[in-house]
Amino acid sequence: MGENLKLGRLRRHLSTIQVAERAGISRSTLYQIERGDPGSSIGNILKVLAVLGLETDLGLVAKDDALGRKLQDAELTEVRKRAPKRGANKRDSK
Repeated sequence: MGENLKLGRLRRHLSTIQVAERAGISRSTLYQIERGDPGSSIGNILKVLAVLGLETDLGLVAKDDALGRKLQDAELTEVRKRAPKRGANKRDSK
């Protein structure tokens, strides 16, 4: 994602100073985001997305979750068996 943000910045012909100032973050924070540093806060990433005009792209994350849908469909068709209730009478288990 960091590489994509960097490409977006370069396509817009914006310097790191411009983006950092507009996002209200330091240049070193912007460098961390563009390197994909896992310690980068989602808030700072959102600020950079907004500066680049890409904030709506965040809504596309996991939009088409093909694996998740398959798992969900499998659960819907699978018959679940319940465990016996605790404290059931002994005569019920015979």
